[in-house]
Amino acid sequence: MASLETLAIVAYRQPITAPEIAELRGVTSASSSGRFSTGSSSRRPDVKPVVGTPFLYKTTKEFLVHFGLADLSELPKPEELEAL
Repeated sequence: MASLETLAIVAYRQPITAPEIAELRGVTSASSSGRFSTGSSSRRPDVKPVVGTPFLYKTTKEFLVHFGLADLSELPKPEELEAL
């Protein structure tokens, strides 16, 4: 569940750093975000130009294919998710 939650945060908030993910989740996400950096669902395309230069995470084309999306605009809107 933690990995799916982290992937959802990356999908909706990309590009995003691991500390930003942890802040949104309220827990440390190092193991989940680290797993995505080597997988095919998300990638670290760049670093944020701040002290420490943290990696920025974003989804990949494989993410879109896996979830049957043409692009990120097809992700459900937050209010649609609340209705579920």
